[in-house]
Amino acid sequence: MGAKTTRGNFFEDFALGQELVHATPRTVTEGDVALYTALYGPRFAVSSSTPFAASLGLPRAPLDSLLVFHIVFGKTVPDISLNAIANLGYAAGRFGQPVYPGDTLTTTSTVIGLRQNKDGKTGVVYVRSVGTNQRDEMVVEYVRWVMVRKASPETPAPAPVVPELPEAVAAEHLVVPYRIEPGRYDAARAGSPFLWDDYEPGERIDHVDGMTIEEAEHMLATRLYQNTARVHFNQHIEREGRFGRRIIYGGHIISLARAISFNGLANALSIAAINGGRHTNPTFAGDTVYAWSTILARMELPGRDDIGALRVRTVATKDRSCADFPDKAADGSYDPAVVLDFDYTVLMPRRH
Repeated sequence: MGAKTTRGNFFEDFALGQELVHATPRTVTEGDVALYTALYGPRFAVSSSTPFAASLGLPRAPLDSLLVFHIVFGKTVPDISLNAIANLGYAAGRFGQPVYPGDTLTTTSTVIGLRQNKDGKTGVVYVRSVGTNQRDEMVVEYVRWVMVRKASPETPAPAPVVPELPEAVAAEHLVVPYRIEPGRYDAARAGSPFLWDDYEPGERIDHVDGMTIEEAEHMLATRLYQNTARVHFNQHIEREGRFGRRIIYGGHIISLARAISFNGLANALSIAAINGGRHTNPTFAGDTVYAWSTILARMELPGRDDIGALRVRTVATKDRSCADFPDKAADGSYDPAVVLDFDYTVLMPRRH
């Protein structure tokens, strides 16, 4: 009797140029938005209030950028990272059309790089994933690279191909869905008087607040995105693994850091690009997450004087507040408290 289940793809199952059409289409609802809010508590006004969104030219409050990212990402897990050891990084990420309750999201990925590791037991797979809505419009696209187990160490290694990736997404390639008429932006309702003009490259912001992760909530969050990675769910297996317990989905930390960053970046309407990112240390239930940010660049957008872009580096830590900005040592190694190093671009109103 033929097997009906899948073991997931191992390193040798990937081929350069291979296209992966991921199951399952997902129609997002108001319930998804409410649950995401309950999990992280993001307070950004544009995704919280339809009247506020309308003042920016949108028909209603869109989904939070990262909820869109996680749903699109979750589609890819059964085909790309079910047998992964680690998700190593992100680059060339770009958000497109806003997503609203009622939209249906699907994801397709293309393998753009392969490199077997020296141990012969694992390899790195580079993929470009594109999420689209029911009108086939891009809602988010990104590159990520994943360390994946080999099913058989004896399988010959493919010729190594490592794609060239940009350091950051250029301002002219950002999608800007907002239009702010003079005098219409309500900074008081948004939660901060500080706009694009008030931030300087090199400025550091301690976001002050911390959130403790509970076992149930990180598993609930990961199931919300239909992410099936065993490392997040199966304690029966993970007790024999490297850490002896389930690890937190890295995207959960990104969402926590983004929510925490409201205190200092409240007018960052949405994320326009993911320039790079690393999950530098694992997190577990019981850890308390803090965050701080550095403004890397302040960018004008072509033909726009109402909206600007800030390139931001947000670092999340566990069980250590960020008053002293824990970061890297002289040799480039991360402080053990650092769990996320995330380089992204946000859209922010300018002063008229």
